[in-house]
Amino acid sequence: MTYELYYWPGIQGRGEFVRLVLEEAAADYIDVARQPRGEATLLAFLERQDLAYPPFAPPFLKDGNVIIGQTAAILLYLGDRHGLAPKDEATRLWVHQIQLTIADLVGEAHDTHHPLGADLYYEEQKPEALRRTKHFRKNRIHKYLDWFERILARNPGGDANLIGNTVSYADLSLFQVVEGLLYAFPKSTKTALAEFPRVAALRRTIAQRPRIRAYLDSDRRIKFNKQGIFRHYPELDC
Repeated sequence: MTYELYYWPGIQGRGEFVRLVLEEAAADYIDVARQPRGEATLLAFLERQDLAYPPFAPPFLKDGNVIIGQTAAILLYLGDRHGLAPKDEATRLWVHQIQLTIADLVGEAHDTHHPLGADLYYEEQKPEALRRTKHFRKNRIHKYLDWFERILARNPGGDANLIGNTVSYADLSLFQVVEGLLYAFPKSTKTALAEFPRVAALRRTIAQRPRIRAYLDSDRRIKFNKQGIFRHYPELDC
């Protein structure tokens, strides 16, 4: 059965973490909002009154009669079905914990340019964004990357992956979050990555996986832009 992914068109956002897993799994899927009148279809789905478990917001995934919202929950679901998650319960939950921490990092990255709220334009909260971003660049990027580096170093299966000796959905997500940080804060992130060679190596390795490479080179991969979670404002990376 073909998966239906519901996420906003024109941005990578949180939906990109799901797309990477679907692409790596060679799964059949439709990116609904990128179809003709797709955004209207997405909005109409959110207004449905007949759903026992309605999603709060995109991204959400429809697999037949099953509807899953929240990026980490979607990836847990897909990982189990496509060999991108461990089988044993303890390790499976550990990968899920890593994914939730990545979600925390994504949220903090978003709040650098919108510290007062998403209902205001960046230009309306620029002084606060400058202050918030300085702390994020100087402290938070390093703290998160250090944690991922330590996980890679301690992995009994080798430091090429976060867990075991095969790729998981968390590896794909770490690749994506590093790509986003390099776009938004190229100077700060390149400096930080020099201290964390295992994280840098994982990013390079994931980018060269055949299905991921084909996806990155295709028009299915939306380019980073100033409408998404990761946004590049030169004044925030000085």
